[in-house]
Amino acid sequence: MRLKVLLALTAVAASLGACATATRYDAAGDVHALLIAIRDNDRAAFDAHVDRRALKYQIESRLMDEARQRGGQSNGVMALAALAAGPLADVAGEALIRPETFHAAANYYGYTPDRPIPGRIAIASTLRPVGDGRVCAAKKDGPCLLTFSLSGDRWRLSGFDPQAANLHARR
Repeated sequence: MRLKVLLALTAVAASLGACATATRYDAAGDVHALLIAIRDNDRAAFDAHVDRRALKYQIESRLMDEARQRGGQSNGVMALAALAAGPLADVAGEALIRPETFHAAANYYGYTPDRPIPGRIAIASTLRPVGDGRVCAAKKDGPCLLTFSLSGDRWRLSGFDPQAANLHARR
C-alpha cells in the first residue's frame, strides 16, 4: 500500500514539474522575442511584448511607497502623493518603458550583437515561476530582474527590478 502511495505522489510531482517546465518553455519564446526587440531597438516588437498598464502601476506603487517612506504617515503628504503618483507614473512610463531603457538587462542575459543568441531551452532554464502564473527571468542564483505574465496569446513584461537599469555598473 505504501508503495502505491509513493508512486502516486511521485506521479503527481512529475506532472506538476512538467507543467512548470511547459509554462517556462512557452514563456521563453516571448521572453526571447522581447530581448531581441530590446537588443535591436525594435519599438513595435517591444510594445507587443510589454504590459504597459502593469508597468505603470508598478511605477505608481513605487512612487507611493517612496512618499510613505519620506513623508511618514502625514495625511497631507500622502494626499499629495496620491494625486501626483498617477500622472507622474504616466510621464515616467512614457520616458522609461522603451527598448533603450532595458539594454542593460538584455546584455545581462546575453543579448549582445557580439554573442550568439541564447535558444529557447536556454531561456526556459533561466525562468522561475513566481506565483499567480507569472515567471521571472533570472540567471542561476541571481535576482529576478524581469517578470512576465500571460496576457491573451503571449507572455508580456509585467514587472521589473529597478536595479536592471544599473546592471552595466555591476559588471
